[in-house]
This record gives sequence, C-alpha cells and structure tokens, in this order.
Amino acid sequence: MRPLHPPWSFDIDQYLNRLIPSPPWRYLPYPVAHFLGHRTHQTHNIGTLAPVFWAFIGIWCSLSIIQVVDLHIPSFEARGVPIIVGSFGAAAVLEFYSIESPLAQPRNAILGQAISALTGVAICKLFLLSDNFEEYRWAGGALACALATSLMALTKTVHPPAGATALLAVIDDSLVHLGWFLVPVMLLGCALMLVVALLINNIERTFPIYWWTPMSLKKAKPDAVDVEGKVPPKAESDQGNDTESMATDHDVAELELAMTATQHSRVTITEETEILIRRGHVIVPEHMQLRQEELDWLRGLANRL
Repeated sequence: MRPLHPPWSFDIDQYLNRLIPSPPWRYLPYPVAHFLGHRTHQTHNIGTLAPVFWAFIGIWCSLSIIQVVDLHIPSFEARGVPIIVGSFGAAAVLEFYSIESPLAQPRNAILGQAISALTGVAICKLFLLSDNFEEYRWAGGALACALATSLMALTKTVHPPAGATALLAVIDDSLVHLGWFLVPVMLLGCALMLVVALLINNIERTFPIYWWTPMSLKKAKPDAVDVEGKVPPKAESDQGNDTESMATDHDVAELELAMTATQHSRVTITEETEILIRRGHVIVPEHMQLRQEELDWLRGLANRL
C-alpha cells in the first residue's frame, strides 16, 4: 500500500479547512440556498442540448454585463481600462459549460484570478525597473505565468484562464499601464460573472458543486470519542447500559481507521482494479495515479451521494 501523503507533499487544506465554517444553508430560505448551489434532493439529468443552451445564455449575459459595467465606471474610463480582459472569455467557458469541473468552482474562479493578477502585476513592476523592459518583457510574461500557476497549485485554486491574466499583465500594454488597478478590475469582473453563473446555472443544473472544498467542513463532536478511541464516560452514562455501550476491539479499530481516513482527505488507496465511491469515501487502486483535480472531483461525487 502506498502512503496517502508521500514525501514532499503539501496540502494547504489540512491547515485551512479547520478555519473555514460549514456552509450556512440551513439558516437561509430554500429559494436563496437553491441559487447558491444547495440541493435537498438529487437533480435530474437534463440531457446534452440544454447545457449548451444555458452555456450560450450565460456566456453572452456575463460578458455583456462585464463590458457594460466597465464602460460606466468613471474611474475605469479615466485610467483607460480596456472594455474587458481577454481571460474572461476562457473563464466563461468553464463557469457556464464545464460547471462540474473543480477548476470552475468559486474558490478557483475568484482566488485563482486574484492570485494571478497580483503575481502578474508584481512581476511586471519588477521588470519595469530595468531600462530594457521591452527587450526582456517576454521573460517577464513567462515568469509571471509560471509563478502564478505554482501559487495556484499550492493554494488549490488552479484556474486556467487566470494563467492568461498573469501573462497579459506583463505583455499587454493596455494592462501594463494599469498597474495594481488591474486587481480590482479583475475582481469586479469575477464577481459579476459569478453572480450571473449562480442565476443561470441553477435554473436546471447545480452550481457550484462546492464553494470551498468537496470535503465536509463539519467539525467532529468533541465528546464523541477520546484520543484512545474509547467511548467517554458521559456517553456511557447516557446510553444507560454498560454492556451495550462497550465498544469491541473490532469497532474501535474501524473507528480509528475512519478517523485516519478523515484526516487524510478520506481517500483510501487499495490494490483493487476498480474505483469504489461511497458516501464521503473514495477507494482508488494503488496502480492508478490521479491528479489533485481528479481526486477533488471524485470527493465531490462521494459527498453528493
């Protein structure tokens, strides 16, 4: 059995997920939660033509709204902000057609663009310190895209259109002169596109599949089990029957295994020849090498069962 976390591995969610609260869907009216991607029942299959239709409507509406809004903001006009940044075209394809992809979820679409815009502008400013900026601009664009991709990968916010944002921030003259003002321009466009995506994609489909991670963010109850895997005294007294409340060695072993799986993103590696998906649990053959995006997609399926 190969280790779940081989050497030189890093998962930022091990540190961040404990700080992220669970989605507050139960506190919201269901019509509101519905358009935020929450479902109380499994959605039906709408075929292949309906997604194409809704993608057409969503892409047209979102890009049109972004351009109209940009044209009517005085500060944008004063700084010569372009009518739209080219990377939004690729982002629209993800957010309105490939809506099940981990790359299209809000965490990736918003934070990925923000990280890339900041990285692209920072690299551009660095290269502008040189008197030969035009001569070495190609290197700055390549470095910005490479660095932005690395940062997105480390923060699990990979969003392919954002790579174009980092590149354009260095090689596109209309964006270079914006400097740090490019960041709010991108964030506004991302926010507008996300709002349209929530409205259009939730008419017959479900979007987003998750906001932060496909894994459950529910915190385990502290009095459910102690560090030794035994039922605490309070739980024993509540059950009222010492014989029935005593956990067998087999039960304790299963509980410890489940706790270990939870700590390791609940992906279990086996030597079988099939992928097994249970509610909140994924079993992958040892010989199969999966990318992080593919694992996230499988976890998303497991959590929707």
